[in-house]
This record gives sequence, structure tokens and C-alpha cells, in this order.
Amino acid sequence: MKQICVVGVGYVGLVTAACFADLGNRVTALDVNEQRVQNLKKGIMPIYEPGLDELVKRNVNAGRIVFTTSYKEALKNAEFAFIAVGTPSGESGEADMKYVAAAAQSIAETMTAPLVIINKSTVPIGTGDWVADIVKGAQPKQIEFAVVSCPEFLREGSAIADFMSPYRTVIGSLDKDAANKVAHLHLPLRAPIVITDLRTAEMIKYASNAFLATKISFINELADLCELVGADVKEVAAGMGYDTRIGRHFLDAGLGWGGSCFPKDVEALAFMAKEKGLNPRILNDVMEVNYDRRKAAVKHLEKMVGGNLKGKTIGLLGLAFKENTDDMRDAPSIDIAENLTEKGATVRGYDPVARETAAPLLPSVEIFDDVYKMTTGCDALVVVTPWNEFKQLDLEKVKSLLKTPIIYDGRNIYDPKIMKEMGFIYRAVGR
Repeated sequence: MKQICVVGVGYVGLVTAACFADLGNRVTALDVNEQRVQNLKKGIMPIYEPGLDELVKRNVNAGRIVFTTSYKEALKNAEFAFIAVGTPSGESGEADMKYVAAAAQSIAETMTAPLVIINKSTVPIGTGDWVADIVKGAQPKQIEFAVVSCPEFLREGSAIADFMSPYRTVIGSLDKDAANKVAHLHLPLRAPIVITDLRTAEMIKYASNAFLATKISFINELADLCELVGADVKEVAAGMGYDTRIGRHFLDAGLGWGGSCFPKDVEALAFMAKEKGLNPRILNDVMEVNYDRRKAAVKHLEKMVGGNLKGKTIGLLGLAFKENTDDMRDAPSIDIAENLTEKGATVRGYDPVARETAAPLLPSVEIFDDVYKMTTGCDALVVVTPWNEFKQLDLEKVKSLLKTPIIYDGRNIYDPKIMKEMGFIYRAVGR
């Protein structure tokens, strides 16, 4: 059993803390947000993630995980301290590092024994050295420590499975002994372990996310061509995916990517390239193609309703940026709703779990707690999030509730042939 401190109990931190506890370690999870910590002590999760509620409660009951706002309590007897705080985008696209700096400062001021400090947050190249300088400069007395980069590769909606069955664990450090300790901590996961230097590990994270984002933007650009030449992008992606050099993952055409990782990571990588005097053309185009998807969806819908959205009522099926999460960060629904409102439409929305998180971000959208009530009287629907619930809708009922049977399927969840046979005015992406 290892003694672990995790600083930050957002998506990454809470999943990391709960999973390490489930592996038999003693974990203290720290957050400076008093209300969040109090809620966790009561069993109230700050996020929606399938299986996380049960995982946390099981390990709290077993005494393997506790929550606190005190660095002194969190670092007592700790051998490892994970920094898993937010690194949001700054004004110019750079990563805002204030939370990482605050965590490093507090760790330095509080630690009383040798410690391995692990950057779990996605951070710019060179952050490991920077954190080491902060800790060294802020220590009241010099205590041995090492900084390790161990970036996370968790997907919201499947984060627990991704933690417990990773493709690989990446560990970067200038201290071989510290890197080996962190590797040993991850051995129960039985996944390949890549040990490298700090800066290479930090770059692996950015490069991985940027490449996956590129795959999505590529297939979306290809989808436009498929529509014009009469090809089916879903079949194209399937055919491409059989080639092991390409793979099928992240080749789903639709409304593009959003969330907490791809947008800020691609932007931050482009910012770093510009700072070094490079012109990140591919990264810039990847971002431009992605955000054009949201505008294109509204343009297609405008044509489908007769060329004018003014006075029309449009229902959004899904609000979260992806299924199985309540995360609204950079969700396509936000841009689509704003665009529709600007064109004079009345916008409604429904999401199985993201209604509360969506409400403050969509002030002009009437959010419903029942999908059929939302549908009643709408002039058209837009599939924004591919929740399984939407795949199983009673489409005959949906058709009867709509003013006009119009559906723009931004996630390709329905069969175009079946939808047309049922009498829908239906359009998908690249099909």
C-alpha cells in the first residue's frame, strides 16, 4: 500500500484518486474548493462519469480514500503527490498555469519528507523544470524531491476503464529512481510503460491529442466531399479503418470535437510552435475545420426549413460535448444555439444528464427534462450528442410531435434510408 496525495478533484484528479484507491493504496484527495470537498464527503460527485459514484463510495467506505482542503493533512506520510489541477486556455491560446503554480507552491511550503511530485495535468513543454524551480525556491528548508511527468489519457465517459486498462503509461523524469517508483506504482495496470525525459513525456501528451483531433477534422473535411460526389463517409471510414496504419478510432464525421482537452491542447501546441518561430499550419487548419462544422450544421438546417430560420423552433437533441458526460466545455451545442438565436430561431434543448451544467451556458435555450415534451411543436430537430437514448427514440412518435418532420443528424446515428422511408426530411453528415 502506497501513500498518495492527489491535488485537484476534477475529472482527472477524482478519477485518478479513486482508481489508485481501488488498487489498494491509501489516497488523500485535496481541493481548495471547500464546497466541493464537503459534497464529496457526503457522497455528492462534482461531475458525471459512469461508475465513478460507486467507485468513490466503495473506497470511502473501505477507508482507502479521504477528502480534504488541507495540504498538511494531504501530504502527511505521502510518498507521491499528483498535481491534477486545471490548465485552461489563456487569452492567446497558451495554457494558464496559475493553478499548477499554486499547487507546487503549497506542496513546497507544506512537505515534511522526501516526495515524488507528479504532473498529471496537461502542461506546456518545460513545466516539469518550472515546477521543480518553484518547489526548490519555496521550501522553508531543503527536502529531497523529484518531479515526474505522467500525463493522463482519459476520455470522459470512459475514464475509469481508460485508467484501469490504458494503452500505455508515459513517465518522464530526469531522476531515474523517481521514474522507477512511479512505474512501480502503475505496474498493477499491466500496460506498456514508456520511460523518457520530462519534456518528451510532456510532448507525447500534446502530440497524441493533436493527432486525434486531426483525424476528426480530416474525416469531417472528407465528409463534405463525400456529400458532393455521392459517397458515404461512414463506409469510407470503415474501409479506411481496416488498415492498421490508420485505425478506425476517431474517424466519425459529425459536429467535430469539443470538451476540456482537444480544444485547449491543440491551441496550446500551436501557441508553443508560434513562440518558437514556427508556423503550425496543420494545427491551425485542424482548429478551423472543426469550428466550421458548427456553422455548417446551421446552414444546412436553414436550407432544410426553407431558407429562413426566423420564427422557427429548433430542438437540440443533446447538449454535452459528448455522450456519457455532463461536461459543457466547448460543447458544439453552445455555438449552434447562439447561431440559431442570432438567425431569429427559438431554441429548445434536452440532455439526459447535462441539463444543470448546460443551463447557465445556454441562457436563451429552454431546457426540458423530457425529450418528447421538447420535441412537441418544434419545426426541426438537430442531433448534437450521440446519446444511446436518442438512438432508441420512438421515431413515429417524434414525427407526430414535430410541426414538420425535419431532422439534421449531426452525429450520423440514424439510417438515412429508414428515415426517408418513414417520411422524414432528413440529412446526415457526409452520407
